[in-house]
Order: sequence, then structure tokens, then C-alpha cells
Amino acid sequence: MADSLTDPAPRPPLDLLRWQFDLTWSLFEYHLERLEPDDFLWEPAALCWTMRRADDGTWVPDWADTEPDPVPVPTVAWLSWHLGWWWSVAADHAHGRTPRERGDIVWPGAGEPTVTWLRSLRADWLEALDGLAEADLETTASFPWQDDPRHTVAHMVAWVNAELMKNAAEIGQLRLQRAAGEPLTH
Repeated sequence: MADSLTDPAPRPPLDLLRWQFDLTWSLFEYHLERLEPDDFLWEPAALCWTMRRADDGTWVPDWADTEPDPVPVPTVAWLSWHLGWWWSVAADHAHGRTPRERGDIVWPGAGEPTVTWLRSLRADWLEALDGLAEADLETTASFPWQDDPRHTVAHMVAWVNAELMKNAAEIGQLRLQRAAGEPLTH
């Protein structure tokens, strides 16, 4: 019998990408389970991007087509909307649906509605992954690289994993920072 540390059995790329996604999601769940409604709109700095109520009662993100300098610190609300936006569009592409526009992605609001929404996006993404065959991974991905033939569906799946990991870490750090309270002054 081969030692798995020195002679690992080959793993199909889709299995490895799925394993990485599941690991990242489990780390994200740690924070999702602990988020409080007040965490979402808490502003950790004077210059923040967040979600704001429009006149019709819907939530809209702070946004600039050109990244400002300095870059505003995003709130948990903004990060969760952003995660929902890119992930919805990635899932649309993976399922062969017409991709939604940024303005079509509606943030459900602070607390459980957003946690439920993010978990539903996970379920939709897992359905998309379950529908992929290994051969699909080598086809050209039209998102997020606008049909660049050098980027495959495998690249898109890896990109989703990386984006989720980054957004989960940012949300987790903001949650921990708020829970820790104001910094002590010396």
C-alpha cells in the first residue's frame, strides 16, 4: 500500500477544485454562523463602502467605475453584496443562463436574510459543479475574462474559490474587529 503523503493517488482536477471549495466554505461558515445583524452595516473607518437604502427601499451598493484612491474600506454588507454579485454571475455562466447585470443583484439586508442568500448561492454553485464533467473544465470560460481562450472553466472554478476565500477572510476580519471593540489608546 502506497503512503498517501509520499505517493498520493492522482485526483481528477474537478475533485480537487471541489475539495478546495468545500474547505473554503467551511472556513466561511465559521463566520456566517456568528454574524450579528449589526455587523453588516458597521463602518470600521471614516472612508467606507457600504449598502444604502434607495428611495424605493431597496439596498444599493456604493460604487465607482474607476477604483478610488484611497480605496474605501468595505463593510460586511458591501462585501456580502459583492460576493453575491460575482457569484451569481459565475453561477449563471456555469449553468448556461444569461448572466445578470450588477444592478440586477439585490442585497436582501442585514442579518439572516443575507446569510440565507449566501447559502443559497452555495447550493446553486454546487449544482453547477455537479453538472460539470472533467472535459468541461478544458472549455473556454466566458467569465470573468470575457471569452479569453487562455482561460478555461477550470480557471473560473479556481477563481471562484479564490474570490470566496478572499471575501470570507475580509468578512471574518471585520466581524472579529467589531467584536473586539475599539482599540485601546496608550
